[in-house]
Amino acid sequence: VDPRIAGISGDMVLSALVDMVGVWEQLYRLADTIENTLSYCSSFRVEVVDTVRRGVRAKMLKMSIEEDVCNVRAIDLRKYVEEVGVKMRLSSGGISYALNVIDELIEAEARIHGVSRGEVVFHELASSDTVFDIVGVSLMLDALNYFRGEVKVYTTPPALGGGYVKMEHGVINAPAPATLEILRRHSYRFTSTPVDSELTTPTGAALLVNLTGRIVDYYPPLRIERIGYGAGVKDFENIPNVLRIVEGYDFKAISDKIMVLETNIDDVQGEVLGYLAGRIMDLGALDISIIPAVGKKNRPSHIVKVLVEHSKYDEVLKALMNETGTLGVRIYETCRVLALRSEETRTININGKRYSVKVKISRTPEGKLLNIKPDYNDLKAIAEELNIPLRKVMLTINKILLEDLNSYT
Repeated sequence: VDPRIAGISGDMVLSALVDMVGVWEQLYRLADTIENTLSYCSSFRVEVVDTVRRGVRAKMLKMSIEEDVCNVRAIDLRKYVEEVGVKMRLSSGGISYALNVIDELIEAEARIHGVSRGEVVFHELASSDTVFDIVGVSLMLDALNYFRGEVKVYTTPPALGGGYVKMEHGVINAPAPATLEILRRHSYRFTSTPVDSELTTPTGAALLVNLTGRIVDYYPPLRIERIGYGAGVKDFENIPNVLRIVEGYDFKAISDKIMVLETNIDDVQGEVLGYLAGRIMDLGALDISIIPAVGKKNRPSHIVKVLVEHSKYDEVLKALMNETGTLGVRIYETCRVLALRSEETRTININGKRYSVKVKISRTPEGKLLNIKPDYNDLKAIAEELNIPLRKVMLTINKILLEDLNSYT
């Protein structure tokens, strides 16, 4: 879910999911169900249309509602959400999600107004389109099999916007208090976009926080399957008022983010570089590469590249600069995907003696065997004890492992 530029609202989430799923006939039945269920709604019509926002094509919902909303108790609106969800035959997961969203809104309003849940009265949020957005999103998530099996959902930080919001109690600066309260309750990071308009609404925030708690600045590694674009009603001059939702499959492998430190040096002796490599690894770096290069004025030089985890970054950076005297280090974060790795100990006979050898096993994301490799230190110890060439030990053990290959597949 990517609300980093244009924020998130209920109709934008629903429009993006509709665009992704490609089927929206259920929404017409949902509109009829709301009309026949909510006592204060006399007419509810919806239309799904294509639109363009700053050059980006997206789906948008056009709603025509006739209702007499005055003061609706929050607990009554919750009952409506559940009743409509049951009539629309939502899955148990869909019902739970819809109720969690409306409960989120109730809890936020209760805290803001200093009252109990039972005393909360909705004004703007009591509109029939709130029920439509919540149940509609649950329907689309059901269509995407979100509530079945293991699905990981990530989001970028939502943009809040600015300007003013007209409410029952008067005009207040955006974002709405309920939006901030929902984000606070879930320790949600957000971002800003220079737009004088509310971008993230309370309903949008409630839908988002109950969908995922994984907030990222960059998209995780995945194979993209489908993309949905949902447009908001307003058309801004500077940004496309569009929410983007991307569906894909991960690599089923270990993935994470690491720091890369890189510098060019042309005035350091080889002995210093050798010492540097050992010191950097002792400090906890993941890897170090020293690459021959040709630098300024055609001078022979080296590119030193270090991979390090965030937790070891400061210490390794200081050592790199202190040991080389470099005037600058390039620093950037990168994603990496790792093969599935495991380790086991094998007992192997060599020259009539039994030795324990650690074996490193790597597999593809699908579980297919990639490589089997005996541990170097164990091979070195065997070669030294038997006083035979390391090369011979390696050939012998690799042959044994290959003969027993079926045990790893």
